[in-house]
Amino acid sequence: MLEKGEKLSMLGEKTAKSFARQLGITTTGELLQHYPRRYLKRGELTRIADLPVGEIATVVGEIVSVSARFIKGRGGHILEATISDGSSLLSLAFFGQAWRKEELTKGRRGFFSGKVGSFSGKLQLAHPDYELFDEITPEEAKAWAELPIPVYPATSTLPSWRIETSIRQVLGQSVIKEVIPNEILSKRNLIGLSAAIHRIHQPQKDSDYEQAIASLKFHEALLLQLSLIERRNSFAEERAAILNDAGMAMEFEKHLDFEFTDSQQRVNQEIEQDLASGKPMHRLLQGEVGSGKTVVALRAIMLAAAKNLQSVLLAPTEVLAEQHFESIRTALGEDLTRQLGLRLLTGSLGALDRKKTELDLASGKCLLAVGTHALFSERIQFADLALVVIDEQHRFGVMQREAIKQKGKAAPHVLTMTATPIPRTIAITAFGDLEISTLRELPRGRQPIETHVVKITSPALVSRVWQRVAEEVAKGRQAFVVCPRISGKEYEEGSTGASEVAPAAAEEVFDSLKKNPALAGLRVGLMHGRLDYEQKQAVMASFAAGEIDVLVSTTVIEVGVNIPNATAMIVLDADRFGISQLHQLRGRIGRGQHSGICLLLSASEEDSLAAQRLTALANSTDGFELSELDLELRGEGDVLGENQAGTKSQLRLLKVTRDGELIEQARELAKELLSQELPESLKHGMKLMLLGELASA
Repeated sequence: MLEKGEKLSMLGEKTAKSFARQLGITTTGELLQHYPRRYLKRGELTRIADLPVGEIATVVGEIVSVSARFIKGRGGHILEATISDGSSLLSLAFFGQAWRKEELTKGRRGFFSGKVGSFSGKLQLAHPDYELFDEITPEEAKAWAELPIPVYPATSTLPSWRIETSIRQVLGQSVIKEVIPNEILSKRNLIGLSAAIHRIHQPQKDSDYEQAIASLKFHEALLLQLSLIERRNSFAEERAAILNDAGMAMEFEKHLDFEFTDSQQRVNQEIEQDLASGKPMHRLLQGEVGSGKTVVALRAIMLAAAKNLQSVLLAPTEVLAEQHFESIRTALGEDLTRQLGLRLLTGSLGALDRKKTELDLASGKCLLAVGTHALFSERIQFADLALVVIDEQHRFGVMQREAIKQKGKAAPHVLTMTATPIPRTIAITAFGDLEISTLRELPRGRQPIETHVVKITSPALVSRVWQRVAEEVAKGRQAFVVCPRISGKEYEEGSTGASEVAPAAAEEVFDSLKKNPALAGLRVGLMHGRLDYEQKQAVMASFAAGEIDVLVSTTVIEVGVNIPNATAMIVLDADRFGISQLHQLRGRIGRGQHSGICLLLSASEEDSLAAQRLTALANSTDGFELSELDLELRGEGDVLGENQAGTKSQLRLLKVTRDGELIEQARELAKELLSQELPESLKHGMKLMLLGELASA
């Protein structure tokens, strides 16, 4: 079992708690990997009389007075000092640092650097950086003024200067072990881990932190690729069921009312080869919204069923599981549905149905189960699980994915599907332990979709939106209206401030549209995740039958809904959604013989990140291009461990969207290194990387 590095106790209990609470940092390794986000220069030495307010400046002066006083309102002390350089006076202020009075004594000289402010009509530096001296040459003064100042990601109560002080203390008491052999680094003009950690935090010149960043990126890239490729190699040592009977798969194909695209045929062959190899398949199937991933997965399931072996299809939400269940039942037809004993298992399933499903799985009567995390339950036992299909892998944690794999007698084959296309450098980083299949070709008959951003600050434009919906319905077509929330009450309970504007709520929009004159006479429906299974099915059946003209919904229709007659989508408060999610939502229209129109309503400022996202979506229908932009905007995620939400990643400096060439080089080197005995230092580094503790002392 891997263990975390040394705790931050050396900094004192109060400081350690502050780091844990404010930044989630609990160990020395995590602290040393809290890298500066940029560097400042103290600037040229400036006379106090010439100091510009608002600028960062450095002065040389002599302390002429020092005083400390208690501030009632803030419950602490303020230390004030005044310095002079002969041209004028400058005030220095230190809050809660009365202890500095011991060194900031009258008559001492030094450098003082910080952002120039004004308080009570006097120039002031608050919490300046400083260095005291007795005598100093002009050359030494110039060198100190040019020293880069690290600026750290900080909070209001844990400022950058305090983080810098803590890191300096940890570095002074730490010995950082090297993990990559020097002969590998020297060939690339890179430095070791210890030198890189010291230089990124305490650079003497710009080239110090530049070389440190390059070296640390290489460490991250190589150790990550070593871990992923080693995990991939370990799969090859396992044994799995040989699934080489294509009889049921051929029967399934004949039942379909369409032909597979060339892309689907190619992927079918790749999967067939994997399943017949006797080694567990670990394949990622990526493709655009509507590219036909589910039907490819179903064909693979037929190969397992032909051997009387079981498969499961895992969906991240109950709504998606229910939609998959219905679409699979339709695709299979009555005979194949009965042969497979198709069952649905979700957390809200009734006790009797759950018991029957559990018995059917344990006895082998059920050859295909569709469900959610409920399938991870210890109560669920399989007679012989051979294939696991996971939809939208990034929504499942690593531990959950491993739990379902443990349900099989032998290692099951695993097929992961994602409708968020992944560029190659991202794929080999995030999913480097998987083989990758790509469906770029959309099924024949998919129509183009126009996308426009509509500013809700223009009432005339908003009115035109609803007129446009009415026009589509008048042509005999249907529309979706998507909202970020179900109800206003849901917003009020989670609101953080009275100044926030409440996002559109489906229940309220539903009531509003029924009274909207532009939609007079139109049949408006409501769909959201709080409806029970039967209610959802009834609403979707009515919409599919053309009995509802406009369906107001939350993102429950994001994946798996197929209404060929739906040609319009209105997304309210579109700036509250991510690019990939909007791209998936947009994929619900234009699935029949008519083109689609998607209108994104937003109040976002012109130059905001939200506006950039929406503009990018309006200008492109390329899911690969959009997913790369989405990744850049929302974070890299944790590619080795549990967390995949774009927050505290093991990748501190490496950016998979920008460092593609470095990742490719690291991957080739990792393959070469793993073809022979790996040095112990690299094995140790891989463990530290997995923990997010590369700099662990």
